[in-house]
Amino acid sequence: TGRTHQIRVHLRAIGHPVVGDRDYDGGRPGLDPGRPFLHAEMLRFRHPVSGEPVEASAALPRDLTEILDTCR
Repeated sequence: TGRTHQIRVHLRAIGHPVVGDRDYDGGRPGLDPGRPFLHAEMLRFRHPVSGEPVEASAALPRDLTEILDTCR
C-alpha cells in the first residue's frame, strides 16, 4: 500500500532500511525473511461511517517469529 511504501522509503532515507526489503537496501546476509519484516500488532481507529472505535490485533506471524528466534 502507499503507507507501506512510505515506511520503507523513510526508513531507508535515515539509514535504517526494513530487514528483508530488497528494493530499499534491506537485504541482510544470512537473514532473509523473503519479504519486508513489517508487522502491526495492533491497530486502532474510528470507523469512517459510524465513528465507533475499531481495534484489531494480530500476533507476529510464524515466519517472522522464527527469524527472531534464530537471532536470539
